[in-house]
Amino acid sequence: MGPDTEIIAGYEVYTPQAAADYGRSTRNSTSTAVHPLDQLSITEITDAASIVKGHYGNTGVKFNTITLKEPKKVDYVAFRDSNGPRPDREAFVITVTKGHHVVNEVMVSLTKKTVLEVREIADVMPILTLEDLDVCERVARNDPRVIETCREIGLTDMSKVFFDGWAVGADERYGFDRRLQQGLAYWRASELDNQYAHPLDFAVVIDTEKEEVLRIDIRKVDGKRVAVPKDQHNFLPDFIQDGYVTDRLKPIEITQPQGVSFTMNGNELSWAGFHMHIGFNYREGIVINDVSVDDMYEQRRRMLFNRLSVAEMVVPYGNPDIPHHRKHAFDIGEYGMGLMTNPLKVGCDCKGAIKYLDAVMSTSQGYAAVLPNAVCIHEEDNGLLYKHTDYRDGTVVSARDRKLIISQIITAANYEYGFYHTFSLDGTYKLEVKLTGILNTVPLTETEEAAPFGTRVAKNLNAHNHQHIFSLRIDPAIDGLKNTVIQNDAVSSEIPVGDTGNLYGNAFYCKKTPLKTSKEGACDYNHDTSRTWDIVNTNKINPACQKPVGYKIISRESPNLLCKPGSLVWRRAGFTRKTLWVTKYREGELFPAGDYVCQSTGQPGWPSNETVVDWAERNDNIENEDIVCWLQFGITHFPRTEDFPLMPAEPLSVMLRASNFFQKNPALWVPPASHDPDTASKDLNKCCEGAKTSTADLGVGKISAKL
Repeated sequence: MGPDTEIIAGYEVYTPQAAADYGRSTRNSTSTAVHPLDQLSITEITDAASIVKGHYGNTGVKFNTITLKEPKKVDYVAFRDSNGPRPDREAFVITVTKGHHVVNEVMVSLTKKTVLEVREIADVMPILTLEDLDVCERVARNDPRVIETCREIGLTDMSKVFFDGWAVGADERYGFDRRLQQGLAYWRASELDNQYAHPLDFAVVIDTEKEEVLRIDIRKVDGKRVAVPKDQHNFLPDFIQDGYVTDRLKPIEITQPQGVSFTMNGNELSWAGFHMHIGFNYREGIVINDVSVDDMYEQRRRMLFNRLSVAEMVVPYGNPDIPHHRKHAFDIGEYGMGLMTNPLKVGCDCKGAIKYLDAVMSTSQGYAAVLPNAVCIHEEDNGLLYKHTDYRDGTVVSARDRKLIISQIITAANYEYGFYHTFSLDGTYKLEVKLTGILNTVPLTETEEAAPFGTRVAKNLNAHNHQHIFSLRIDPAIDGLKNTVIQNDAVSSEIPVGDTGNLYGNAFYCKKTPLKTSKEGACDYNHDTSRTWDIVNTNKINPACQKPVGYKIISRESPNLLCKPGSLVWRRAGFTRKTLWVTKYREGELFPAGDYVCQSTGQPGWPSNETVVDWAERNDNIENEDIVCWLQFGITHFPRTEDFPLMPAEPLSVMLRASNFFQKNPALWVPPASHDPDTASKDLNKCCEGAKTSTADLGVGKISAKL
């Protein structure tokens, strides 16, 4: 850390002087030009802020966002595929006028060092930054009315009262003349105490820019305040180290004595035939671009995906009581997955030989803020890749799979989410999300029941029912930019039992339905038919099967949104109404719940904040077009006592698998496994010798218990 930098909330913040010093120290150390999709650097963020300040003059401005303005797709693809000109570096900046609620979008050319465009955006509110959330706690804790509200339930030391800042959603009491937050109140008995064991019976609504408390919403039972739950439910080592059992588990050592199998050139990564670019931004966190694969059969590199990102998520809570009806967090659109990212630690968050990438974001002053180790890249064993035992001649062939994992972990108030973008040797991409952290709790009286809208997870503690629904944005390029989506349903033959063609009634097949328009591209999951979708390129035919090459979308964890149609959440989280949306690609359409989610109303056709619901209504042709797929997945969480005080990680995932993309198993290049890696090249079947000898004398059709 230099003399002009400081550590704030885990970020190393660079003043303009520190950024200038950094720029001078690195200017001559970079051998290649910046990749057009690389996140903005420390110096670029500082330069963008300086250019914007110069444009505004003496007008007080607060920087909400300074991030990369990705080049137009047509320009970038020309650069990537056809040796076209390198796109200019541009920044996208969102500003808020200090003390007011005027929101502007500013486009900045970093190449030309000038402002390209300024747009004032009406009736929207930008993302809540970490600095904004700190405002909520500071203002609420010092407000005389809040102090009196705490005194009424016996709390007089406000240093022990804490407020989690949440977006307020839409509050009918206020319009768009105020930038709102709600603060959920908790108490701590000591510095390291678990505050979620001591929820308070009220929430505050504050004006972020005016820095004032507007309302205190108190939930009373039979006209009375609810007492503070005081029982301790702590989990940090400081409290329970004497309760640890240390002799049950032996150490597991993960070593890669010859190093990792992936290489990186800047942020471009190559691994086991895969190639991609790893980006990062304040809102989506990890962004993976230019995913391609080396095809051993066709002897060429083939495109798979232009861009992959987690574009939105929503956590609607199911208790209808005021003020809990406002709890439906859009953790990406309202707070930013990049902004909430943890700095990762070896041995705790990732194991093995690891490559870390830092994240570079911005502060309200326009300073660059670096979060170290925001992204972890590493390999893991992935179990069985392929195997076959021939019981006739005793031959066995078996190989181990391996996966490359590109991950980040975020903290969204009480919850943690781990996002793991995973590639495996058979050409599969899988997004796995792990949910952990602490349940959001509210206090119960002795006579209240938590059911039906929650669970009593401990004495006087209610954890409400809720859902976690994520949206994976898939910009496909399956062997080219023109793609089509086909819906697959497993169905029984329509031919009656006993009739010719289905004499014994056992016939079934895959019913394939091409999705022709964006309205048809709004699809539900169907458990009865094990529904999947193929993203295919009808212009490229697999010579082995004479079918279009494709990749299959597999998503079996697809809960329906349980909030009623017409409800506030149903309107605001319109993307959750369908498992899959397929839209025609248009520039700037990145976020399915809209560009500005804070205080959004979800009204259809809102021109300043369109959503995927509006894009589907255009009814564009989506056959053999440049398309985007929006895939929803998640869980419905009815809390358990086992989830408290610290929730065991719960995984869920979606998958994109090759479907007639390759002419045969793309992983046959992987040598069979060997117990002894030093002799693997000499005797690839060493690990199978036991099975080979145990079946040597078997007759056809006999099974040996030794296997």
